[in-house]
Amino acid sequence: MERDAPAVDRPAGLDRRQVHAVAACYFVASFAALGLPPYLTLILPTLGDREGRWAGVLYIVPTVFSALGAPLWGRLADRFGRKRLLLRAQLGLTASFLLAGAADSLAAFTVALVLQGFLGGTFAATNGYLGAALRGFELSRALTLMQGSARASLVAAPILVGALSPWIAPHRQYLLMAVLPLAAAALLAFLPEPEQPHRTAAATASVPAPVTLLRLLHLFEFAFVFATIVSFPYLIALVEQRLPGVSGTVSGMLFALPHLVYLLTAGRVHRMFRHRPRSGLFAAFALVALGLAGHGSAHSLPAFVLTRAVLGAGLTLGLVCLSVLAAAAAEGRAPGRMFGTLELVSKGGAVAAGAAAALVNGAFGPTAPVLAGTAAAALAATLVLLTRWSPR
Repeated sequence: MERDAPAVDRPAGLDRRQVHAVAACYFVASFAALGLPPYLTLILPTLGDREGRWAGVLYIVPTVFSALGAPLWGRLADRFGRKRLLLRAQLGLTASFLLAGAADSLAAFTVALVLQGFLGGTFAATNGYLGAALRGFELSRALTLMQGSARASLVAAPILVGALSPWIAPHRQYLLMAVLPLAAAALLAFLPEPEQPHRTAAATASVPAPVTLLRLLHLFEFAFVFATIVSFPYLIALVEQRLPGVSGTVSGMLFALPHLVYLLTAGRVHRMFRHRPRSGLFAAFALVALGLAGHGSAHSLPAFVLTRAVLGAGLTLGLVCLSVLAAAAAEGRAPGRMFGTLELVSKGGAVAAGAAAALVNGAFGPTAPVLAGTAAAALAATLVLLTRWSPR
């Protein structure tokens, strides 16, 4: 049996109910962060930007500042406690959402989004908290669950925001959504502070995972985020171009389909590939390349459904195997710093993907971003095969 990154099973510092509570907190805290940005073109005209020209820039502002702040907050979490810094992240989101909802100018709204990114960072803080309490299989399974929470928010949040829009303007929904991270902070206050790893006998005997494994994780995290995210910004435009007259509901369902595949299959995929992350990662990049290439030639609804499903299979395999690698790389390392740096790499991939999508779309149209993703995924699949792989 292939053993690329062996899982080390150790007593968990959190029980299953507590891990699920952490996942639920991340899910509710992500609602505004993931559900409201698609409505920036409706929000900005109320703040003076009549044509919503700044929507593209403001869409990535929280991502940029989250990436810049993640390593700092990770180091502080290792020094002062992961629970404290996770609570700080939830309360930071609460404050920034209140500021965004109360903003009456474009400048004030922009400041609120900057603070959302810098003061938030709940994903890195959550992973650092889990990394301090769990090891091996338990940690990789928890990281897979956190990705499921993110996918669920990405699917459900825009739907809820759209349903509330006739009664509450999207701009003012930030005020309503501020209750969610505040509630998450209240629930997290009842969870334990993970024991510092260097104080445990198991951690004392633990040998840090090789730096090579950490570098591979960073390389493939960046490549995977870039290859998948580059197709997101202009997908709806591509669907409308290929399927004239398609309803917004159908377009939204096509957008959500890969994330639904993850929610339905991630647990089983984790059990299948937790000892074979290299094979899974190669298959993930290959499926992402195949799925995105299919977008370039799809001209019917069944064809789009098929290509989105293939992309969803690649998305699931990639996220799961990257979680397995992250759990292996965290062995013997300060989790706050490690996951903070990983968040920086991931967000860097997302920002690069957004910039590349805008450039190629402007030059060649909405088909170009999916073809750029195809090329990136194919190159990454080749690198998986060619890279020397010796995590232990």
